Amino acid sequence: MKIVNIFCIAAMVAIMVGCGNNNSTPTAQEPQKPVVYMTKDISPEGLVKVYKALGVQPEGRVAVKISTGEPGGKNFLQPSLIQLFVNEVNGTLVECNTAYPGGRMTSEAHWKTAKDHGFLDIAPFDLLDDTAEIKIPVQDTTHIKYNIVGKNIENYDYMINLAHFKGHTMGGFGGVLKNQSIGFASSNGKTYIHTAGISEERDSIWSYLKVVEQDDFLESMAAAAQSIHEYFKGKVIYINVMNNLSIDCDCSAHPADPEMKDVGILVSLDPVALDQACVDLIFQYPSTKDDNAQTLVDRIKEKHGTHIIDYAEKIGLGSKDYELKVID
Repeated sequence: MKIVNIFCIAAMVAIMVGCGNNNSTPTAQEPQKPVVYMTKDISPEGLVKVYKALGVQPEGRVAVKISTGEPGGKNFLQPSLIQLFVNEVNGTLVECNTAYPGGRMTSEAHWKTAKDHGFLDIAPFDLLDDTAEIKIPVQDTTHIKYNIVGKNIENYDYMINLAHFKGHTMGGFGGVLKNQSIGFASSNGKTYIHTAGISEERDSIWSYLKVVEQDDFLESMAAAAQSIHEYFKGKVIYINVMNNLSIDCDCSAHPADPEMKDVGILVSLDPVALDQACVDLIFQYPSTKDDNAQTLVDRIKEKHGTHIIDYAEKIGLGSKDYELKVID
């Protein structure tokens, strides 16, 4: 558990609070901006504290969507960091199987990974597509005509999207939008999103990846993320933990080591605002030789990663215009 040095991001926070994110009272012509709360305290207590800043109490059966991390990787959110929070909300950790070979492709292998990584020791755990999958509607049908998710989603009334913000080989970055799209999809559903609606057969994913336009993939992710938000009727809390900021995803068994220091934990009720705030913090990071965000910036730009945020706003999932409140 790490606490980020206040001085290393002081300038960054000043920029974020000062540039268009003022505290003036909205007028009738100026809608209320979504609020993103931030703490620099990356600890179990910090996670609970920034969650409570939202002032929202989950109701009913609460799913906490995490990534269990690929075996061999080490950057995923550690059980010791999230246990206090998961117990606070009386949540069940949920995940779905992958579409690529590895330690999470089958339910049997994924259960073992969840156990080996310590998640079974801290809270109830549920593989949503352990036995079956279902199709749920999407509002934007430009690429995908439905979303294929684990059937066990039906067991929950409320969802907390607890994401590890980091880079990603295909998407540029992974935050709450990715955790709610690719992350919630079943193995076949992951293929359907990655291929922008061309195929929903898991074993065909590698045949189509090279022919799918990058923006079509990112737009499919945005549409899938919106479908989950609508499935839960907006009863969703969004959290990005900005630590272990590798250019690679937790789905990699051998991710690159982070080149920058940890930043903090950010929460919001708006997934677009939240991912935008995290990207802004990365792009405006005061890099030095020994604390350098440039490789992550380059990865995001290389994959046109910010397009998922732009498109998610376009289809009505949230707003890129937000107010950042640092609670420390």
